[in-house]
Amino acid sequence: MPGGADKSMDIFGANWEGHVDKIFEDWRARVTEDDAVLIPGDISWAMYMQDAIPDLRKIGELPGKKVLLKGNHDYWWSSLTKVREAVAPGMQVIQHSAVDLGSCVVCGTRGWICPGCGESLTAEDEKIYHRECIRLELALREAEAVAAGRPVIVMTHYPPLYQQNRDTGFTEIIEKFPIYYVVYGHLHGKGIAARFEGEHHGIPYMLTSCDATDFRLKEIPMPDTQM
Repeated sequence: MPGGADKSMDIFGANWEGHVDKIFEDWRARVTEDDAVLIPGDISWAMYMQDAIPDLRKIGELPGKKVLLKGNHDYWWSSLTKVREAVAPGMQVIQHSAVDLGSCVVCGTRGWICPGCGESLTAEDEKIYHRECIRLELALREAEAVAAGRPVIVMTHYPPLYQQNRDTGFTEIIEKFPIYYVVYGHLHGKGIAARFEGEHHGIPYMLTSCDATDFRLKEIPMPDTQM
């Protein structure tokens, strides 16, 4: 998403040059006002809310409804109330919660590093992981209460599963509910190789990190109607 705070992404590789223009060009070409765009975190490099406003404003000017979730680099993201006050009309925010988009319900939480993902977890990591599992279930229960048979889409920032570790606390919770789709971000560069995409126990998972999608939006195929 936008760099924010004058942060250039080119240091991460030549493919990041002009990444905002690539994303926005594809967005304007493919998204209508009736569509919804899910943004699973890492929205701005800004450290403080007032510095993130220009990035939020740029996203707000694009077509479609937008649903935002906090990523691990969104340090500007303070309280949910303040974020909701800062975003433009047509932008909704979830934080271990759910939003009703009419044709579907989107819910989710940030997530965290999973045990068995190849990284060493500290005691604090374990604590956050278990807390995020609880938050995911809270979000799913909120979605279940309003979905009334409509598709429920789960959005997390961290991967809820990996290619070599497909059964996690997150997937165990997700599989308690009739979930239509799961989207996530976080993985970039060499980390993309650890991704899992496709169906696991009948639920489709999709990685949407911009360098994993060649800076193009990925479409969730909706049943009967489109978002």
